[in-house]
Amino acid sequence: MEPAFAPTLPLNDPIHVLVRVYIVKATDLHPMDLNGKADPYVILQLGSKKISDKENYVSKQLNPVFGKCFEIECCFPQDSMLTVQIFDWDLVGSDDLIGETRIDLENRFYSKHRATCGLAKKYEDSGYNQWRDPMKPTQILLKLCKDNKLENPHYFQDRVIIGRYCMTFTKEEVIAWNSPTTCKYRDEHLALAVLHRWDEIPRVGCKIVPEHIEARPLYNPDKPGIEQGKIELWVDMFPMDMPLPGPPVDISPRKPKSYELRIIVWNTDDVVLEDDAFFSGEKMSDIYVKGWLKGPQDVQSTDIHYRSLTGEGNFNWRFIFPFEYLAAEERIVLSRKESLFSWDETEVKIPARLELQVWDADHFSADDFLGAISLNLTRFPRGAKSSKLCTLDMLKTDNVPMINIFKQKRVRGWWPFFIKKENDEMELTGKVEAEFQLLTKEEAEKNPAGYGRNEPDGLEKPNRPDASFMWFLNPLKSIRYIIWHNYKWKILKGLLFLCITFMILLFFYSIPGYTVKKLLGA
Repeated sequence: MEPAFAPTLPLNDPIHVLVRVYIVKATDLHPMDLNGKADPYVILQLGSKKISDKENYVSKQLNPVFGKCFEIECCFPQDSMLTVQIFDWDLVGSDDLIGETRIDLENRFYSKHRATCGLAKKYEDSGYNQWRDPMKPTQILLKLCKDNKLENPHYFQDRVIIGRYCMTFTKEEVIAWNSPTTCKYRDEHLALAVLHRWDEIPRVGCKIVPEHIEARPLYNPDKPGIEQGKIELWVDMFPMDMPLPGPPVDISPRKPKSYELRIIVWNTDDVVLEDDAFFSGEKMSDIYVKGWLKGPQDVQSTDIHYRSLTGEGNFNWRFIFPFEYLAAEERIVLSRKESLFSWDETEVKIPARLELQVWDADHFSADDFLGAISLNLTRFPRGAKSSKLCTLDMLKTDNVPMINIFKQKRVRGWWPFFIKKENDEMELTGKVEAEFQLLTKEEAEKNPAGYGRNEPDGLEKPNRPDASFMWFLNPLKSIRYIIWHNYKWKILKGLLFLCITFMILLFFYSIPGYTVKKLLGA
């Protein structure tokens, strides 16, 4: 009688195999350059075959995302050791090895745990997660039964019977397999469930390798025993004497989508007054608002509303921020050179946050910071309908409705500016009325808009009060405004007093002559 383990022994004849190596990413690579980074790329070696992906090195990254699938045809037992290497690309000189890992493919191929292609959690006949193995779950289970001298499996509504062994399933699993979309492949779902529990089969059962990503340490022969980082990958192997599998899974990194965020700053209110007026000593501020999305280097500012005595500012000013966004990671993607001497652009991912600040402009010293607000574009409080309803409670409580600008697309309201005190308590320093509009790149090109108040889709000039001017550009207007604004009641009282005094003097001046004429009968 043939022993039970005989089917797992290698055959004497060479076997041709299609190997697919999926390289997902590397993490915590050892720095190789003076800037503390590396320019990693992948090299694969299997027998006499070598694949280099040097052209697609990732610039200045210690956690590069490769997202590549490499195909190699090999022959067991001649080609059995797969070597995956990570090199550092150098502009001058030879490239340096960061680290490598080795995988014995022949050992995996003949393993009783069936490590050729991992078992997926579900059987999908189409879509992105389509079944990768050319053998369907029912075929795999049938082969395992034959190889281990077991009876063929029999499929029922809630169980599978293999000889004397019966494997039953829960009511929830049965309902899922018999839904209108999956009942066509009920047996495949049942067979896959048995494969996941194959270790329960008496005497011949063992754990079959599930679908997973390996995180393998990288080592450098020149630095034995010191880990140089990790690489995440998985390997699929398919015998070429069987039907070949479908196309490889596309694991290329997600491409960011282009958007344009347009922000119209309409007004401000209750902004703290920072300066003293030149003539009158009244509190005032020369208000302007600035904001950025990708960093202070991309800051945009409104014009200045001069001499605001109440904290009110009128702007009608548009900011435009184009950006690249990864929805799955909720990150903005930036590609820029770190310095003038950088050879390539570096990709950086930052949170999708809009920063708005209010400032007081000074002409002979640095501008004064008055307050700010930071809004997460995926979750920020809905703006108040009026300035009076705009308070710091909007930022302190979760009871306020939240907005995701990528879903809402357009929103308008009032939001508070604040500063943090030494005890981290927030202090209200102003309010801003703004309108946010998010467009895709295609929508923005169809409906262009200008910066500030410029065309196309220009904005009207704000109706600012007479107090909004610069005294040194119009001194006569300044004097007229300051004297009348601050002393108008005193001036009116003085004029009234002068009129009354003049009438009294005129009365007393006229009485003697009038009296003499009456006495003489003239």
